[in-house]
Amino acid sequence: MASPARDAGSLSTTAYEGELLRLQAELVKVQEWVKAEGQRIVVIFEGRDAAGKGGTIQRITEYLSPRNVRIAALPKPTEREQGQWYFQRYIEHLPAAGEITLFDRSWYNRAGVERVMGYCTPDEYRRFLHQCPIFERLLLEDGILLRKYWFSVSDAEQQRRFRSRLSDPMRQWKLSPMDLESITRWEDYSRAKDEMMVHTDIPEAPWYVVESDSKKRARLNMIAHLLSTIPYVEVPPPTLVLPDRPAPRGYERPPREQATYVPDHSATLGSRSTD
Repeated sequence: MASPARDAGSLSTTAYEGELLRLQAELVKVQEWVKAEGQRIVVIFEGRDAAGKGGTIQRITEYLSPRNVRIAALPKPTEREQGQWYFQRYIEHLPAAGEITLFDRSWYNRAGVERVMGYCTPDEYRRFLHQCPIFERLLLEDGILLRKYWFSVSDAEQQRRFRSRLSDPMRQWKLSPMDLESITRWEDYSRAKDEMMVHTDIPEAPWYVVESDSKKRARLNMIAHLLSTIPYVEVPPPTLVLPDRPAPRGYERPPREQATYVPDHSATLGSRSTD
């Protein structure tokens, strides 16, 4: 039976933007609760290429402070990191008290791309499947709130998004040879995901699947679900009073010609209606 998300009717832009703003306001409350209570939250975003993970992360962080909410999108491991315990390079990105870390892909690289592309040995892969639940239970035992989301996109929709990126010079950077190779390895990635779920979908840290053929619905559904799993309460903001500006005390600004100003590029655009 098809999923509810793929069966749903059209979602108007007005409804989407209104609900997104409401959810983002709740995320601000979560941020303030995390800071006030010294909580730590880790959210993992996994899924196929072009499944909508990055766009969802952007909407989550839009109104949040980068001092407290960080995105961990790790590059290819260095030679030194390849000689470390596999989870070691991820540990330094875990949140301290009062912080949230969003992993745009995570330690599950080993169960996905490394497994399919042969970047790890069979022994390393089996060791990961054994150690991963143990590692995550240690995080949970230490008080970290861990949430794991798998963004699921159909092969037809992924193909459409790849074509769109290929013809858009502003988004071509999102495509890599490995992304394109994933098209020919669709079933390999499916089998790898299924096996990963068998070993790592544990009661303490379950996987939540987000149907993402509709990016807008995926964003709303994922954020709403995340909020529903966090026991946050609204923290009253501090009372702030804007002070009166003091009377001038003789300061004189240096002549403008002594400073180097940015050229007025906007003046070259001609007369247009103002925002």
